[in-house]
Amino acid sequence: MADMTFTVGFDLDMTLIDSRPGIHACYTALAERTGTYIDADLAVTRLGPPLAEELVNWFPVEQVPAMADLYREMYASIAIAATPAMDGAREAMAAVRAAGGRTMVVTAKYEPNAKLHLSHLGIEPDVVVGDLWAERKAEALREYDAGVYVGDHVGDVRGARTARALSVAVATGPCSADELRTAGADVVLDDLSAFPDWLTGYRAARA
Repeated sequence: MADMTFTVGFDLDMTLIDSRPGIHACYTALAERTGTYIDADLAVTRLGPPLAEELVNWFPVEQVPAMADLYREMYASIAIAATPAMDGAREAMAAVRAAGGRTMVVTAKYEPNAKLHLSHLGIEPDVVVGDLWAERKAEALREYDAGVYVGDHVGDVRGARTARALSVAVATGPCSADELRTAGADVVLDDLSAFPDWLTGYRAARA
């Protein structure tokens, strides 16, 4: 029986999955479909914030909602198969379960597409909540009483701190280890491969 007081949340893009290849392909396809220039190479260097915050760089603001809908419609057939798991992602999830905890994913990504990624990769968290960014991630973290939130972006650090959860950051996304520390991360790991050993030590210290 899982200990429902021990819940660890994870971000998705660039924390559990390397979404750059799939997102690059989807932006390229959107540019071809709409005849609008999009620098996909640049866009994938700043993953994390909601889709609309990227699209506004390429489309007039009044077109962004429609372009977001089109992108999400195209996404499933283009991006899912192209997106691998990050090193250590499956092992990090397994470590939480082995310790008797519950796993959740809290992401700014459109929730149906987040679930498609996880299903495709055989990663099965207990809870998936999409469409939440930065401080708003705290809504889901509080609802499920998550004591730890793992992410790669300073927005993830802000979400964890707003929820009063321990912020564990991985330097695998657009933010450097120094940026993550400056934002207030409690722990900074090179990548998720280091997470199981960290979790063992953390649980032992708490016990």
